[in-house]
Amino acid sequence: MPRTARPRSRTAPAALSLCLALGCGSGGTPRGDGPAPPSSAPTGTGHDVVTWASSADRIGAAVDGRGYRLVVRTSVGGTGLRVRLSNAFGDQPVTFGNVHAGLRRDGAALVPGSNRRMTFRGARSVTVPAGGIVYSDPLPVRVPAASALVVSLYVPRAGGVLTGHWMAMQTSYTTDGDHTAEESGANWAQRTGSWSYLDAVTVRPRPAAGAVAALGDSITDGWHSTTDLDRRWPDYLARRLRTSPTTSVKGVANAGIAGNKVLADGPGQSALNRLSRDVLALPGLRTVFLFQGVNDIKVEPGATADELIAGYRTLADRVHAAGKCLVAATIAPYKGWQEWDPAGEAVRRKVNSFIRTSGEFDAVTDFDRVLRSPDDPERILPAFDGGDHLHANDKGMRAMADAVDLQSLDCGSR
Repeated sequence: MPRTARPRSRTAPAALSLCLALGCGSGGTPRGDGPAPPSSAPTGTGHDVVTWASSADRIGAAVDGRGYRLVVRTSVGGTGLRVRLSNAFGDQPVTFGNVHAGLRRDGAALVPGSNRRMTFRGARSVTVPAGGIVYSDPLPVRVPAASALVVSLYVPRAGGVLTGHWMAMQTSYTTDGDHTAEESGANWAQRTGSWSYLDAVTVRPRPAAGAVAALGDSITDGWHSTTDLDRRWPDYLARRLRTSPTTSVKGVANAGIAGNKVLADGPGQSALNRLSRDVLALPGLRTVFLFQGVNDIKVEPGATADELIAGYRTLADRVHAAGKCLVAATIAPYKGWQEWDPAGEAVRRKVNSFIRTSGEFDAVTDFDRVLRSPDDPERILPAFDGGDHLHANDKGMRAMADAVDLQSLDCGSR
């Protein structure tokens, strides 16, 4: 049963206008949820809402003199575009020499006239300390919902560890030297499947809107969805929210990391350790959608049901203490995956019973019921199986998004 949500004032449903314009117009947070160095998070911008996000991790060695042309998909439209650049896992300062934002035409090429310089407290460049993040100044323009936004970065000095998101399921581009101001893709011939440094984009929607962040693992990250087509389940959710008249939640942030766990660090910091930076710090956040736990169960030795339930309770306490709503999803079946065993299945069933009946959450979405086969409830329905018996394919991703009660994401406004 849903718990009583903490009341917040209702905002009007967003009627997003789509126009094609980009024009021109700073800090840190830590690696985990401990004390933070000074931050340049948006101030005096109470209507900023996250329109895209990915969760940061260590993804390799940083390289001096490198350019990155990063392609992302906005969820909610608005003015005042900001980007958040992260050095959360860096062990040395990183300097961003030039940053531009534009709209994608095709490949690495941009819509002519759309590529504009971004600044940081009025400066063209900014140095971010190890463990820090920085927000750009806002661009006084309107950015469409569902647009392919391209953020181009030049990093002249970047020694140490590279912070970014390894499994983007989206083709972006890299180059040597500074070609950020160019709208042609001619000098951006090298392809990458990762996002480097960029971990959030915000806008100011009109009318006002809120956002939901999906905290999860590789299923949320989109593994086995089709690359470059935005078919992760949070993408399908964003499409539903965009046209829904029943909720003012319009922004969607994908906080999934492949291999991530609730309790223990591994690929990415655990959900408990990254909650503040990757989720609660996002501007305009109204609701956290928790879909995580299978990686805690299927490893050897796996977490017990009681340990995982204790982790969920801690997450719930922290989300509610921050004044946000928490929607939880049941853990999907995974029989046929190499690490499945009856003991882990028993843990999954016990944890799912807790999710459904405990009342710890503002609402529950039953992904287990959506994805499981009626012939063998321990397995994913073959039509939804991405091929490894753990991850959903495009059709399964859409079924997951379709199962979400959109009004439950707006629970704090009722």
